[in-house]
Amino acid sequence: MKIRYKIMLLFILLVTAIISVLTWSVYYFARLERKQVFEKRLKARANYNTQLYALMGDSALSLLRRMDTTSTVGSLQSRSIVIYSDEGEILYKFDMPGSMPLSVSGDVLQEARTRGEKYFTIDNRDVIAIHRVTSRKSFIVVVAGHDDDGLERVATLNRILFFSLVVGVFLTAVVSYLFTGQLLRPVAQIIREVKDISSYNLSHRIRAGTGQDELSQLANTFNELLGRLQESFAIQRRFISNASHELSTPLTSISSQVEVALQKERGAQEYEQVLSSIREDVQQMTQLTKSLLEIAKTGSQGGIELNEVRVDEVLLKVMADVKKLNTDYDVELNFGEFPEDEKDFVVFGNTELLYIAFKNIVENGCKYSSDKRSLVDLSFAHHKVYVRVLNQGDVIAAEEIHQIFQPFYRGSGTGNSRGFGLGLALAQRIISLHKGWIHVQSELTHGTEFTVHLPSIKIFN
Repeated sequence: MKIRYKIMLLFILLVTAIISVLTWSVYYFARLERKQVFEKRLKARANYNTQLYALMGDSALSLLRRMDTTSTVGSLQSRSIVIYSDEGEILYKFDMPGSMPLSVSGDVLQEARTRGEKYFTIDNRDVIAIHRVTSRKSFIVVVAGHDDDGLERVATLNRILFFSLVVGVFLTAVVSYLFTGQLLRPVAQIIREVKDISSYNLSHRIRAGTGQDELSQLANTFNELLGRLQESFAIQRRFISNASHELSTPLTSISSQVEVALQKERGAQEYEQVLSSIREDVQQMTQLTKSLLEIAKTGSQGGIELNEVRVDEVLLKVMADVKKLNTDYDVELNFGEFPEDEKDFVVFGNTELLYIAFKNIVENGCKYSSDKRSLVDLSFAHHKVYVRVLNQGDVIAAEEIHQIFQPFYRGSGTGNSRGFGLGLALAQRIISLHKGWIHVQSELTHGTEFTVHLPSIKIFN
């Protein structure tokens, strides 16, 4: 069932329940008020007869009969009046023509003597019995009647309420249909626009409007998701294109060298030179493939094992390994003041990945600086770990700073240095997985500085 009809059904049920409770309340209190008013009329007539008989005695009986036999406007319908003595003897009795004779049991009369008055029902008629004690005698006046007018009004009210309920439910159904259509119109619009989105037009955005309701928030959230997907698709396409190009270059070089070597017989020294060149190309492909696999690994957080890692130990290993890569490389490691709490220089992460990230940054600093030197500074503040890597290489242009972290991008200052442009991209992705970020500052007087910010493990406790 569509959500529109679910909302309609729920709305109709709720409104019907509310209207039903209201109509039932009106009907119930109307019946109660009718009964109370009629009981007051019965009591007023009984009191009148009681006072008249108490004042005039038996001489009032003829007057009572003349009054009862004379039909007047507003008199009780189907009325019966009986006066009993305390011994249960009938002193006076009148039954309106067409009504059932009134007969009261001794138990009811006894209860009326005890309580002073009693309301009850006989033959679908309301009855009141009033006990009166005078200086001359005691007697009980019983008056019965049928509230035809009151019951007719209540029945009419019942029909009106029932008709109003039916009309109310019908109008509720119509209003709910229009209301849900208006309410779900933005949802329908979102559905139509989402159907038009594919991997080829991720630049399309859903119209969110200027409101701050949940539907606008949903549209804005979906647009943010589309933005991330568009960026991911763009990175993927660019990555595949660049990877294909970078892999095809050494393969073409190997193929060309083998074809040239096979065109004629050559000496051992020439074959040795060809094999040596092929080995360099294979090593280049191996390094490229390794970098691509490392980037792919960092793309899934679920496959990363996280533990407590001391950043100072990782940097000491990086410094030693970078120096082994090239005897010309020089790495200087400086430590700031260590915090009192050991957890402030421990991060929650993966040792191997952090080693790769810092090694790539430090190695780049040595590779592209004129003095082949990187200055590494480790400091701690506010439950964060800061690693600054400074080198005196060529200044990175401001417009290139945001591009150097793109896979296969190589800045204009890299010159003829060998590389694939994957080191910084890999480093940024690893740092991001560790809830950190990298800031780059490059000036002619100061040099190029990479600052890595990582939250310590204490910030998660």
